[in-house]
Amino acid sequence: MTEKLLSELTTAQVGGPAKTYVRATSEAEIIEAVSAADAAGEPVLIVGGGSNLLVSDEGFNGTVVHIASEGVEVLPIPACGGANVRVQAGTIWDDFVKLSIENEWVGPAALSGIPGTVGATPVQNVGAYGVEVGEFIASVRTWDREKNTRKTFASADLRFGYRDSVLKRATVNGSPRYVVLTVDFQFTLGSLSSPIRYAELAKSLGVEPGQRAESALVREKVLQLRGSKGMVLNPEDRDTFSTGSFFTNPIVPRSTLDSLPEGAPNFPVVVKTSPFTAGVEDPDHVKLSAAWLIQHAGFEKGFGLEGESREIAQGRASLSTKHTLAITNRGGASAEDIFAIARAVRDGVRERFGVTLVPEPVVVNGEI
Repeated sequence: MTEKLLSELTTAQVGGPAKTYVRATSEAEIIEAVSAADAAGEPVLIVGGGSNLLVSDEGFNGTVVHIASEGVEVLPIPACGGANVRVQAGTIWDDFVKLSIENEWVGPAALSGIPGTVGATPVQNVGAYGVEVGEFIASVRTWDREKNTRKTFASADLRFGYRDSVLKRATVNGSPRYVVLTVDFQFTLGSLSSPIRYAELAKSLGVEPGQRAESALVREKVLQLRGSKGMVLNPEDRDTFSTGSFFTNPIVPRSTLDSLPEGAPNFPVVVKTSPFTAGVEDPDHVKLSAAWLIQHAGFEKGFGLEGESREIAQGRASLSTKHTLAITNRGGASAEDIFAIARAVRDGVRERFGVTLVPEPVVVNGEI
């Protein structure tokens, strides 16, 4: 157990010290570290890849448990065929995506390049390019801190939603009731991807939306698209020193469209009752584009780097120069610099359109 700066554990590279730091490399070590902190009455913060986490400059006055367990196990094949795969929570997500393509496990290719660990994916129901991880999660095994016992959630019990799950709703200020230990995935087999749903990706692949493509090619194109937007970690590119998309695409009543400019992009909200069904469209709500709202509220790429906007964070933090959804650490930024840019954007969008953007990363001991 040591003291460690949270800036060393997060992709935005901000955050003050942890009172106590524990690196847990196995399921047993995770349970031991969390249980010891709980028994001592210490606040607990769980950290995986740190790609969806912002901690204040004051740090965390408690125990930070760094999930570093790794491993992939192919389970016995059920009668229905396919592949059942159990993955330790600390496994790097993109390494697992690459492995899935090599083994022809269909599904994760469109989620290539997303930073972080496997254990974080069901909490946030991570998604990109029209695919969400909940579509191929069979179950999640956790440590229930309230009952001091292991608890396994079947997919249906996780109640996945847009960047949401039961696990997320049981997390307060970065401290979860349920600590993810392993994630079980269920895949069909084949070299072709699941149907391509995202128009930009379909265009880059040369297919129509709804068609399939070779999973290896899907991964290649997704990495190219994400890289062009500064959404793949690169130590040579300051635009990638971020938490990725900072705001979720807001889901609003359909009537909100009446107060938005004509042509404002909106998308159907699909409600799924099972990971194995297509779901049904919610007739009363639509999903808006956070990036469009930000841009049309007057915030350009690089906001915070020049002109009057530089006064907000003195140029140390800004919107990405490639993508208005990311807030980046340009070098030497504090957590408060990041928060200041976020507040300016959120308030500007709300004033212009009456829509309140919600941060996607977990914010600990800070205010936006």
